[in-house]
Amino acid sequence: MGQNLLEALNVRVVGSGEKILVLSHGIGTDQSAWNRILPFFIRDHRVVLYDLVCAGTVNPDYFDFRRYTTLDSYVDDLLNILDAIGVERCTYVGHSVSAMIGILAAIRRPRLFAKLILIGASPRFLNDKDYHGGFEQGEIEKVFWAMEANYEAWVNGFAPLAVGADVPEAVREFSRTLFNMRPDITLFVSRTVFNSDFRGVLGLVRVPCSIIQTAKDVSVPASVAVYLKNHLGGRSTVHPLNVEGHLPHLSAPNLLAQVLRQVLPR
Repeated sequence: MGQNLLEALNVRVVGSGEKILVLSHGIGTDQSAWNRILPFFIRDHRVVLYDLVCAGTVNPDYFDFRRYTTLDSYVDDLLNILDAIGVERCTYVGHSVSAMIGILAAIRRPRLFAKLILIGASPRFLNDKDYHGGFEQGEIEKVFWAMEANYEAWVNGFAPLAVGADVPEAVREFSRTLFNMRPDITLFVSRTVFNSDFRGVLGLVRVPCSIIQTAKDVSVPASVAVYLKNHLGGRSTVHPLNVEGHLPHLSAPNLLAQVLRQVLPR
């Protein structure tokens, strides 16, 4: 992508103010997932939005299966974007996989980040001895099989589970962005994420973190938020959100925005 990175990943900067807020979406969505959050912040922040290279809004030709085998390349994209638009310090909000992207970026460039706000974050989705990530390997393999066998049927079953709360509009929106993704890219990225383990690097984070955890998340048990708090190297706090599901920015944007305002650096 080179110099065309900003155009390729649909980078936008909206709003006004001295403070910079970066919003980074998770797998299965794109930057439109933040649309109902934006009005709460554009009056006093410059908000940076972009699409992960795997998003359906990005030309799939840009997705290099050899390059994006780990999250390191996604971190490269984030840091290159921030450097290209001249960001020297920001607050970063990352949902799901983008929470881990933010953690890895903050380890590399701690002075760039005033704070990380992590929504639905997990350093490892698979269960391990003395660690409950939420999934056994066999369960994950069944998910991958279902995605590969019939992507449409998988999306129609997974979207309501992921949203959790009874918000049909949010299910429709999540389904739309999942269907926008090329199925082979969705499967490849899902394998990368679900087979990753970032527990060993959490202690290297020195940036303050706020962890936002919904009441019932099919992808991330509440115990994972506590694990993050206990193992992140910087000052960290957990903020329960009284709504079900993995996508509160779609299902309960007003509630999430209130918590985000509370945890933003003063």
